[in-house]
Amino acid sequence: MDFLTGVNKKDVFEITDLLDEKLIGSEVAVEGSVHSIRDMGEVAFVILRKREGLLQCVYEEGKSGFKLSEIHNGSTVSLKGTLAAEERAPRGIEVRISSLTVLSSPVEAMPLPIDKWKMKTSLEAKLNYRSISLRNVRERAKFRVQEGIVRAFRDFLHEQGFTEIHTPKIGAKGAEGGANIFKLDYFHRPAVLAQSPQFYKQMMVGVFDRVFEVGPVFRAEKHNTKRHLNEYTGLDFEMGFIDGFEDVMAMETGFLQKMTQILQTEYAQEVKMLGITLPNTDKIPCVRFDEAKKVVAETYNREIRNPYDLEPEEEQLIGKYFKDKYDADFVFVTHYPSKKRPFYAMDDPADSTYTLSFDLLYNGMEVTTGGQRIHDYQMLMDKIADRGMTDEGMDQYLSTFKHGMPPHGGLGIGLERLTMQMLGEENVREVSLFPRDMSRLEP
Repeated sequence: MDFLTGVNKKDVFEITDLLDEKLIGSEVAVEGSVHSIRDMGEVAFVILRKREGLLQCVYEEGKSGFKLSEIHNGSTVSLKGTLAAEERAPRGIEVRISSLTVLSSPVEAMPLPIDKWKMKTSLEAKLNYRSISLRNVRERAKFRVQEGIVRAFRDFLHEQGFTEIHTPKIGAKGAEGGANIFKLDYFHRPAVLAQSPQFYKQMMVGVFDRVFEVGPVFRAEKHNTKRHLNEYTGLDFEMGFIDGFEDVMAMETGFLQKMTQILQTEYAQEVKMLGITLPNTDKIPCVRFDEAKKVVAETYNREIRNPYDLEPEEEQLIGKYFKDKYDADFVFVTHYPSKKRPFYAMDDPADSTYTLSFDLLYNGMEVTTGGQRIHDYQMLMDKIADRGMTDEGMDQYLSTFKHGMPPHGGLGIGLERLTMQMLGEENVREVSLFPRDMSRLEP
């Protein structure tokens, strides 16, 4: 009988291992996918794609123990060879091949030029062949950066005493209300896909005080724009015993500082590859909603057309104004009108037409919505009644407040939008692994 005692140790090297100068001149074994082949005649450069990047291997006719014609772009191989220093190669090293085993071979030619530094192909083609286009090292790097953002979110909130939760995505009622809900049949009962984990986050504040979640969010909005998806990844947190919604903004500022620190150190290769200028997170300005609209109108001679919300052009101009005046990449816009916020948003005691809520703009685009929530049961019921709403499907949520809840608040960050703005992409689909919009359900 066999027993497993842990991770199997393979006698193969990763790129980080090969950077050890003591290995120069030694025989090493490596595995990877053939990214490209540059045939120079008697010598060829076989570039392997590995999880840490590209590794240059050298084929020499008559010395490498196989025929170059046996491998193609997309072949997965296992090889042995001598590690050598070569300053012109990626990472300054190369492997001079002595033997090679083909693990698998492609049956078709690559549909996209993934070995090019920049693939000159349409977004539609990249999405149609998504699992192939992401083999391009720059395309892949976008999602390494995205991983770094999520790592920073998790690591920072764990440091701050938050508990990670996992809430259902099928429910009886949407948290935001309105018509932008995907409805479905749930064993002959009506159900919806979650617009956010909002209700569950608040309920769990009464259990853990501080909670967060990384998960899918569904919005049935008939938007066909470069900034909207119908399924995106939400970075959500909720925290109890706050003194005001400013505590929530301060917590997000701390996360953003952690994010830039992690990307600078642990994702430096991807940051450099993509030419990213990391945002300034030392201090983030805050401006009231009504003041922001006034400043934009006066500074850029623009008429205020919608008094209850920010139009995309206004967000861009607010971003421009604070970048020019304070060199700020982020701006908190606070005190949004109650008319445009959900029923659970806490109204400003000084003026109930506004709420103790905020959006965070990043380079002129909203990436976060948050604020203080109503924690008093009767106040919640009054707000529901004032709006002519029904509490159908919210029994469990509302029951939580009957048994005492601390002052609390939280936020939701759109991961794809945050990544999009950081990378300077023009379309959010560029930073969604498998985007879902009005026209795309595959791959």
